[in-house]
Amino acid sequence: MPLDRPLALTQGDPAGIGPDIALAAWLNRQATGLPSFIYLGDPAVLAARARLIGLDVPLREVEPSAALSVFSDALPVLPIAAGAEIAAGEPHVATARGTITAIETAVALTLEGRTAAVVTNPIAKSILYAAGFGFPGHTEFLADLSARATGKHVLPVMMLAGTKLRAIPVTIHIPLKDVPSALTEDRIIETCRIAHHDLKDRFGIAQPRLAVAGLNPHAGEDGAIGKEDIEIIHPAIARIRSEGINAFGPLSADTMFHDEARARYDVAICMYHDQALIPAKALGFDTSVNVTLGLPFIRTSPDHGTAFGLAGQGVARETSLVEALKLAAALAGTSARADG
Repeated sequence: MPLDRPLALTQGDPAGIGPDIALAAWLNRQATGLPSFIYLGDPAVLAARARLIGLDVPLREVEPSAALSVFSDALPVLPIAAGAEIAAGEPHVATARGTITAIETAVALTLEGRTAAVVTNPIAKSILYAAGFGFPGHTEFLADLSARATGKHVLPVMMLAGTKLRAIPVTIHIPLKDVPSALTEDRIIETCRIAHHDLKDRFGIAQPRLAVAGLNPHAGEDGAIGKEDIEIIHPAIARIRSEGINAFGPLSADTMFHDEARARYDVAICMYHDQALIPAKALGFDTSVNVTLGLPFIRTSPDHGTAFGLAGQGVARETSLVEALKLAAALAGTSARADG
């Protein structure tokens, strides 16, 4: 069922491939069955990028309420100034404010019900840090915006979702050396609760199966290779199961991701960033979607970065963005039916 509101697509870093893939996605909208979106960013950057890569894409500056009616004929844009002259592939700190404003605006519009979901193009965190951005990444910033808007604590849960694997890291953007001290029973339990809840309510999986990875090689081998698996992860799983959540493990991560193993679960709960994202991207680099669970709105994103080296070259693939837009629309439709 088509949505009655557009998706809010942020510009990401305007010097990266965000403009390229947004243009290409709109241009191929009929072939891919693309849901309607409104682009939050600088229309001058989009127009210049379209000329640079030889795409004929008409743009229309509109409010979200008009985006659905113009989407078939033009790419709807809610103007947000880039903040500087943009050269493809050459990021500039002066654009940080516009990048942040696009994210803030997308969240506000979605919480107000004027857009159906947030879809974010890739950002360059180093550029944002240089401008004083105080968050490790997109995910944490979205959680802070949610908490400020609702007055409630928000634990953001990153999930990479593809056709072959869904994977969630319990710890995200922290150094590997800090992972063992960051892992707690409560953090694992809360992550699993959110995964269970959102897989049921947003993905429509009646009884989600959660496969929980160990931290150490071979899940610690009963404490011979580290104590975290038996002292933290195993007790957390026992508590989760006592709540009626179908979680099992800790499992040796090196045997969790082959075809037969993946058939036994709906999501892999991993202990750190790369333990989740390496298999997720290896199994579906162009089609996997970054989904943030635990937020009071739906947020998806392509599973790749800004790719400055590809910006303006006409070679960036829009596949992951298309999948992110389609998944956001599907999840928004599921939520609307559940609320109704």
